[in-house]
Amino acid sequence: MSNNKIKKRRTWLDKIERSVNLRWIINWFGLATGFLYGELDDRLDLRTALQKILKKPVPKHVNFWFCFGGFTFLLFVTNIITGILLLMYYRPTIDQAYDSVVHITNNVPFGWMVRGFHHWAANIMVITVLIHMIRIYFHGAYKHPRDMNWVIGITLLLLVMAFGFTGYLLPWNQVSFWATTIGAEIPSTFPILGKYFTYLLKGGDAVGQLALTRFFAFHVVILPWITVGLLAMHFLMVRRLGISEPL
Repeated sequence: MSNNKIKKRRTWLDKIERSVNLRWIINWFGLATGFLYGELDDRLDLRTALQKILKKPVPKHVNFWFCFGGFTFLLFVTNIITGILLLMYYRPTIDQAYDSVVHITNNVPFGWMVRGFHHWAANIMVITVLIHMIRIYFHGAYKHPRDMNWVIGITLLLLVMAFGFTGYLLPWNQVSFWATTIGAEIPSTFPILGKYFTYLLKGGDAVGQLALTRFFAFHVVILPWITVGLLAMHFLMVRRLGISEPL
C-alpha cells in the first residue's frame, strides 16, 4: 500500500473518531457497565443467579443444527437495537420518511452501517428461523408434549414475515409503495373478512399517510411486544420440556 493511501486512510479514521468521539463513548460505557454490574452483583448476587439459569447440561445429541434458534434470537435482538437507533432519526410521515432514510444513510455517523445491519439481520432471520423449523420437523420435536411450543413457533414464523412486510413500506420509496399496495390487496381476495382486513391495513382505499402510520405502529410497537411475549413462553417451554429426544 502506498504512503498516500495509508495517509488518506489514517485521515479518514481520525475524522471518524473526532466526529463521534468513539474512544470517549467506549471508556464511559466500560465504566458505567462495570460500576452497575459491581453494585448490582453486590446486592443481588447476579453471578450465582446467572450460573443457575445458564449452566444447564446440554444433551449429547445436540449439534450445530440445534443452534439456529439461538441465531434467530440473536438476530432479533440485533434488530431491536438497530431499530431503536434508527428511530432517533426516522420520521414516519409521507413527506419526511424518504428524506429521513436518505439522511440516515448519507449523513448520520454510522447510519449506513446501522441501517445495513437492520436490513440484513431481518433477511437472514427469515433463513435461520426456517432452518430452525425444518430441523424441529425432521427431529419430530413438534410432537407431544412439545406440540404447544410448535404452535408458538409457527406463530413466531408468521410474525417474522409480518415484520418484513410492515418494515418494507417504511422507506417510502417507489418500490416499497407499489409492493405494499399489491401486498395489502391480497387479503381482500379472502371471503367475508378479507376486504375489512385490507381496509384495516391501509386505513382507506389507497396506501397513504394512514397506511404508513399503521405499518409503523405494527412494526415498532404491536409486533415487537407480541413477539417478546411469545418468545418468553417459547423459552420457558424449552427450559421445562427440553430441546428434543435423540433420534
